[in-house]
Amino acid sequence: MWVFSAVSVAASTILAFDFGLKRIGVAVGNTILKQAQPLTIITAATNDDKFSAIALLVSEWKPDIAVIGLPLHPDGAEHEMTQRCRRFANQLHGRFGLATVLVDERYSSAVLKQERGKTIDDEAAAIILQQYFDDHDPT
Repeated sequence: MWVFSAVSVAASTILAFDFGLKRIGVAVGNTILKQAQPLTIITAATNDDKFSAIALLVSEWKPDIAVIGLPLHPDGAEHEMTQRCRRFANQLHGRFGLATVLVDERYSSAVLKQERGKTIDDEAAAIILQQYFDDHDPT
C-alpha cells in the first residue's frame, strides 16, 4: 500500500533591479525554479515616474523580495553609485514594504557583451538575480 503525502512548498517571487540613473533593468524569478528572466527596462525621466513604473510591477508580480545589484570597484571599495543603490534599496523597502537584498554586481557586467545601441539592463538584472539564486542554493 502506497501512502502519499502532499508537501506544500511556497514559491516566493523575486524582482531584481539593475539600478542606473538613466535606466533601471528589471528581472523576475521565483524560489522554486530559481531561474531569472529579463522582464523590462524602466526609462522614466523622473524619480516619481520610475517609482510609478515599479509600483505597477510590484502590483502585478507581488514579489516577496527585491534583489538589487550593488556596484563596487574591483577591489571591493564603494563609490557614488554604491550609495545611490543602497538608497534605492531603502526606498523600495520603505515604499513597498519589500525585503531587499543587495548582491555584489562587480563581475555581472563582464558576462554580458554590450552591443552598440542595444540596452541590456534587463539582462544585467537577470544575471544579478541568477547570482542571488546560485548564492542561496542549499545544495
